[in-house]
Amino acid sequence: VHLFLQESGVDASLENAGDVPESVIKTRRGLIRPRGPNQAQYVHRVLTHDINFAVGPAGTGKTYLAVACAVDALERDQIRRILLVRPAVEAGERLGFLPGDLAQKIDPYLRPMYDALFEMMGQQKVAKCIERNIIEIAPLAYMRGRTLNDAFIILDEAQNTTIDQMKMFVTRIGFGSKAVITGDITQVDLPRDKTSGLRHALKILSGIDGVGVTQFHKGDIVRHPLVKKIVHAYEEDESK
Repeated sequence: VHLFLQESGVDASLENAGDVPESVIKTRRGLIRPRGPNQAQYVHRVLTHDINFAVGPAGTGKTYLAVACAVDALERDQIRRILLVRPAVEAGERLGFLPGDLAQKIDPYLRPMYDALFEMMGQQKVAKCIERNIIEIAPLAYMRGRTLNDAFIILDEAQNTTIDQMKMFVTRIGFGSKAVITGDITQVDLPRDKTSGLRHALKILSGIDGVGVTQFHKGDIVRHPLVKKIVHAYEEDESK
């Protein structure tokens, strides 16, 4: 993974991570401070770039900090809405066999983002924002044909997009909008004959002005200390 990101030009952009001033994210529930230089660099990039990629293992704060930045932007009236998007690979992106309306169908796949929203805004406020379409939940397939202005769009689990899906997503970005694309290129659930859209995008978009890329490592994991050890154990086993 590290070699792939080096070849994509990602590591060069991390050289001055320690020089980035700390960015504090303000939400109604309090202040959120990045933990460590990599998270600080990530938040700084989100604030200064229109499109950002955050790549690395679970527990590094990729999705949590993206949601925090989105909530902060919404409460400052810098955007008009937040969109939460995830490729529902398990349901073949069709979701037809699941009961309920669209929000209920996609809900299980967006639970990590819901949890972050509830923590930062409160469940009642989130429910009201969803009802008024200020917060929109949609499977990736429902993004086709749309141009999104004044929005903060978060694409989670992006390693499970195809090349065509990723191209479709990044070209939806309109004026006054930001997009944060998170994923772990070691956890691709696509069929073996499909190339990950995240992997492909990192290869061809990393050098474009306005596109930020942050690589997280297992050393950046901020969950329970045991999670870091578990991730390391699996990595060692997979490398045998």
